Amino acid sequence: MFISGLGHVLSISGYHMAVVAGVVFFVVRALLALIPSLTVTFPIKKVAAVAALIAAAFYLLLSGAEVATQRSFLMTAVVLIAVMVDRRAITFRTLAIAALIVLVIAPEALVHPSFQMSFAATLGLVALVQIGMPALFAKADSSAAARAAMWGGREIAILALASLIAGLATLPYAAYHFHRITPYGVVANLLAMPVVSAIVMPAGLLGLVAMPFGFDGVFWRIMELGIDWMIAVAQWTAALPGAVGRVAAFGAGPLILATLGILLLGLLRTPLRFAGVIALVAAAGWAALTPRPDVLIASDARQLAVRGADGRLRVFGRGTDRFLVKEWLAADADARAIEDPTLRAGVSCDADGCVAALIDGTLVTLSLRPDGMADDCVRAALVVTLAQPPPGCAALLVTAADLRRGGAVALKRSERGKGSFVATLVRPPGVDRPWAPAAAQAENGESAATTALDDARAGGAPQSGRGREPVDATPPPKDQQDED
Repeated sequence: MFISGLGHVLSISGYHMAVVAGVVFFVVRALLALIPSLTVTFPIKKVAAVAALIAAAFYLLLSGAEVATQRSFLMTAVVLIAVMVDRRAITFRTLAIAALIVLVIAPEALVHPSFQMSFAATLGLVALVQIGMPALFAKADSSAAARAAMWGGREIAILALASLIAGLATLPYAAYHFHRITPYGVVANLLAMPVVSAIVMPAGLLGLVAMPFGFDGVFWRIMELGIDWMIAVAQWTAALPGAVGRVAAFGAGPLILATLGILLLGLLRTPLRFAGVIALVAAAGWAALTPRPDVLIASDARQLAVRGADGRLRVFGRGTDRFLVKEWLAADADARAIEDPTLRAGVSCDADGCVAALIDGTLVTLSLRPDGMADDCVRAALVVTLAQPPPGCAALLVTAADLRRGGAVALKRSERGKGSFVATLVRPPGVDRPWAPAAAQAENGESAATTALDDARAGGAPQSGRGREPVDATPPPKDQQDED
């Protein structure tokens, strides 16, 4: 489903909320319109909006009121309230109000992929309604265009454009958060979503209404037919060549630039908006040129990944953290499975630890026991250990204390010379955030900025362990035992 670009159907989000509210709105309005006296004297459109809002609230409670569903409900509610007060429902102002409400309630939503992708897609669709569609359909209809419109050509074109715009608007965020894009997402959505919207969702709603009376079986069978079609489309699309678009991890800079490009394209109405295309192209180039790390170290030092001579990662450590390795491979745009033997090719392990070579021949070791650390300090440029390092170790040391302070570490070979690294830490020293307070001092009163790992973070050559006060950081005996 996710490879084909139909994964959004499985999450209770904006699409489902819009379908529920839309079906209720049009059904109630159509039923009220059957009574001529009401159509003249009664605001049936507003009544339908109230009914749709109640249905959306019920659907919110029925779904468990998760965070993503709450955001979808707020966006739907703003649109329906706009209908009640005789304001245009689909506008940039409505979108801005919904975003502000969400951020006031949950400011942390700004960095969540669901918030970013929902509002990016909605911005693209609102721009299509307000800017694109008037420009496309304002021209005088020719006979050919009129015949195409009679056969639903305009609706098909709108559906295709909506799928294309929403897919392109969410592409930077999918690439950033999930390291994946869906090349055939537009095709899959064009084939599956009309069936989901016209058959699956209405049949599900009718099934719920008919369930107390025992007449729901026929609706579930109709719903099953639509779901089977959607699954068939997903399987066919996922089997196409190049269906899995893997993207290596990149920083927040390209994402921010891409967001600026989307805003320029969506909000501006002058030719200046095409500067957004330049911003998007620049963001794509920036993301593609992002250097990949040469060494990845888990926060508990039990798992390491080293980039070998062929440019691919070698993974080793104490046991196998399947989730962590899967995420490392996805962030490296690596299609290999966890069981692939090439993940451990060129890695030598024994009871004392493991050693692997970088692309330039530099050795990286994981020392499990103090007995073999003296040799590691002489041969390797980087030693990762939970044990107490010997005095005067010449290698760059990453210890348990470093990982407790800084979290997981990514190291990139530095241009200063062989054996030099630039480090990126999950919790950089000196960075103080409300949700991640900076550590004031390291062990023994030593400033966190004076360790060898922090020198590597600054781009310096690796410093040895000389001058560092020995600390008894030997792990308990149970942690020194090899894991299967």
